[in-house]
Amino acid sequence: MKNHNHPFHLVDYSPWPLTGAIGVLTLTSGMMKWFHNFNMNLLMIGYMIIILTMFQWWRDICRESTFQGKHTILVLKGLKWGMILFIISEIFFFISFFWAFFHSSLSPNIEIGNNWPPSGIITFNPFQIPLLNTIILISSGMTVTWTHHSIMENNYSQAFQSLFLTIILGIYFTMLQSYEYLEASFSIADSIYGSTFFMATGFHGLHVIIGTTFLLICFIRLYNNHFSKNHHFGFEAAAWYWHFVDVVWLFLYISIYWWGN
Repeated sequence: MKNHNHPFHLVDYSPWPLTGAIGVLTLTSGMMKWFHNFNMNLLMIGYMIIILTMFQWWRDICRESTFQGKHTILVLKGLKWGMILFIISEIFFFISFFWAFFHSSLSPNIEIGNNWPPSGIITFNPFQIPLLNTIILISSGMTVTWTHHSIMENNYSQAFQSLFLTIILGIYFTMLQSYEYLEASFSIADSIYGSTFFMATGFHGLHVIIGTTFLLICFIRLYNNHFSKNHHFGFEAAAWYWHFVDVVWLFLYISIYWWGN
């Protein structure tokens, strides 16, 4: 198959899946050691292995798509379907948290005082930091769309500016949510409310960090002229993911912060 007389991309031999698996094993083992022995050495080694693997694996993918021309139209079609199915799996992941929340909030049992929020829980004001975070994410959805249209129009100056704004808004959102967690009057151990609140908003916050990293890599690639008006699926996938994160936050804000209060 060395002649590549086919439209598909058969990946070359790569050590990165193996090093990634070793990194994840080291990371999870390090977390257990941290929890039980308060020793972070193995945890930090796991982080280093994963970060190095990410950098080198993504570098190889950028080479394949940008310089070696291996991402043909048919390959791109497969990548698009792969990203769509991945986002669908993420939707069902968040549905499980909403299911747990509504299962407990629509029919609160006697253990939490037969009311929602449970007795003793002081909830957040939905019109303070949560509303500001909603405005930030909606604004970031507008700026990432602006970036997409700028790339399609070969306006790289505006694409650069709008993508930079999107990344700044993503970082700002994460900072505000961290501050909100520090100021919270309840913890994940405080009844079903604390569990569902921190699991749902915490995993969403993790997805915002992942999405911001995704966009940051696209920013570096845009700076290095990796995207053209007809070939920029790396950014397109990041934009899809970011819109998904925006929509999930709207449901979180309406159901947990606003209705749930």
